Parts: sequence; C-alpha cells; structure tokens
Amino acid sequence: MPRIGIATIPLDYGRCPYWLFERMKRLSRGIVLAIVEEFGVEEFLKRLSDPVWFQSLSCVIGMDWNSSGTTTITMGALKEGLRGLENELGIFICGGKGKTSRKTPQQIQNWGEFLGLPLRQIDKLIYASKISAKVDSSCLQDGFQIYHHNLIFTKSGQWSVIQQGMNTDYQKARRYHWLSSSLQNFTELPHSGIISDVRTKPLNLTAKESKENKEISTELVREEPKIFLRDLKMILRRPNDISLRKQKPENFTLMELREIEFYWHPILKEKFDLKRLEKTIFFASQQQPEDFEQLLSLKGVGPKTIRALSLVSEIIYGANPSYEDPARYSFCVGGKDGTPYPVSRGTYDKTIEILERGIKKSKIIKREKIEAQRRLIQSFKI
Repeated sequence: MPRIGIATIPLDYGRCPYWLFERMKRLSRGIVLAIVEEFGVEEFLKRLSDPVWFQSLSCVIGMDWNSSGTTTITMGALKEGLRGLENELGIFICGGKGKTSRKTPQQIQNWGEFLGLPLRQIDKLIYASKISAKVDSSCLQDGFQIYHHNLIFTKSGQWSVIQQGMNTDYQKARRYHWLSSSLQNFTELPHSGIISDVRTKPLNLTAKESKENKEISTELVREEPKIFLRDLKMILRRPNDISLRKQKPENFTLMELREIEFYWHPILKEKFDLKRLEKTIFFASQQQPEDFEQLLSLKGVGPKTIRALSLVSEIIYGANPSYEDPARYSFCVGGKDGTPYPVSRGTYDKTIEILERGIKKSKIIKREKIEAQRRLIQSFKI
C-alpha cells in the first residue's frame, strides 16, 4: 500500500440519524470481529492506519463517501459498536470529536488502570496521543485545525491514531493516520497516511528536507534565545534588508495568484505576539530540550513558536524547510492502467473477502446485508 492517499472530504454539518447509526454500529462490529478472528488485533490497527481502507470501510457501513462524517461518524460507530467487547477483543478506542478529543489522555489512563498496565506503558500511550496532535497542528501547518482525535490501542501497547482537521475557508476536512509499528520518528515522516483533496503549501517540518531547519530551531532555543528574538524582530522590521544572509521574504509574506482575472488580492504577513513568544522561548530554553521532539512536546510551544523558529532558521541560517504538501493521490488497490501502481489481485480479493465476512457476521437483517454488499462492490469498482 502507498503511504498516502486522497479523497474528497467536504465539511458536513448535522447529525447522523439514529436508525442509520445503530445499523452502522452493528455492521462495523461484525467487520471488526471478522478481522480480529482471522488476523488478530494488530492487523485491525494496521487496517485503520490505511486511509483508503478506512474510506472503504466508511462506505460499506453506510456513511457518505464525500463527507467529513466519514471520519467522525465511522469512528463513533466503531467505538460504540465495540462497547462492552473491548477487554474480550483487546481493542480500546479513546477520544472522539470536539470536547471528547480532549478527554483522550484521561480515557487512556482509565483503561490502563482497569487493565493493570504498567505506568510506563500508560504514559507512552498518553504521550503518543499528545505528540501526534501537536505534530499535525504545529509541525505540519497546512491550514487545517484539528478537531477530531482518536487513539486506538491494544493490550500489548501498540496503537493507531486517526485525527481530522478542518479548514472553514475551503469548507473541507483532512484526515491524518498514524501507526505505532511503522513509526520511527514522531517528527519525521511519521504518518501512515494523510487523506485530503485540497493541496496547500504548508510549512512541513515532518519532511526529511526539514531536518536541518529543526536542528537549528532547537539550538536557537537551547543556546541562543536572545539572538533568535533579535533576528526575528529584524526580519519582521526589515524583510528586504540586504544584510540578511538568506533572503526569502516571500515565505512569510505569502501571495498566490491564480489564472483568473481579479481586481484586488490580499497580502498576508506573519503576525507574532513578541511578548508572549519571548516568554515561551525563555521557558523552553530553561528546559534544555535535547532534540526537536522534546522542544515540540513542551507546554506552550505551539504553531506560532515553531513557525517563528523555522522562519529564523531559514532566512538567517539558510536552513530551508519543506513547503511540500504530503497529501498525494492514490487508489485503494491500484489502478487499471498501472497508475500509481498495478492492481494487486490478491490484496483486492482478500480485502473484499474480509469485508464480506464481516457483513455476514453482523447482526442485521438480510436486506441490510444485501445493501452493505452492494456498497462494498461500489467502493471497490475500478
């Protein structure tokens, strides 16, 4: 499977009808039971971390294919569908949408204590929840504000994160997938998938190309906070000053001209609360973070702080970050013309087989099973 995929996810408002949600719960429960019975809980986490498989699951259980509810309602149905079976299956879903997302650490703590997990393992799970949310809001500044967050974990401590951000200007959503077993670094290529149909020019510090930028940002905090603040003020005051070692003012005064007629256009400049930033930087300096991940994890260090550090690292020290959007186009099982890769018949058939088995296993009436199978076929049409 490719690491990244794309789908249309417009922001959608309103509630899922009770009659539909109840059926989604039962059907998703059957699919999960089939996967766990056949392959185990770790495989279920792996499948959740695949953005296109998740999209297919959402379609099969009856959610609109082009709705932000693809994430929020599907995860809600999974969480409620497995309620009471968590300990038996060994799958624990924490978090949710809005205020519930902020309860994720406490829900992890509660489950951990109930299961008698070692304190160190509980702390690791809570850390994974918090740092993944920070990465997708501060390291990957793509214009989407995180409002939905789930961490799904097993008794062995493996986990998957699914979170979603919204952009009210575009009226679109973007979904981020993580998987612990494939994670090597929280701040470099950490995602198992990102799914979105909107391409932006984000500050992407999760890219390999941003490594030097992050290293210099960390050193600025550890060793030279006063110099960093001085340089930032100079940049904001004199963005075209020829004394700057690296001139790229377009990266903090950003303008996009599309191929359409226009009468005016906005020019948006970076705005920093320098007094607040100064407090944050000196607090972070006192903590002496060993690396960028530790810096990011500190309380008070958010998108503005990270962006300011990245800006100085780029313009003053020439350490260019990536502005490449990590979202890419992909198919679930490949394309008939070999783009982006040939169809894997084995993967294709096995995926349909597992979902069909879940449909048969679910406690829904025959007509609803037939409808679910029809949606399954539609979801995998090439």
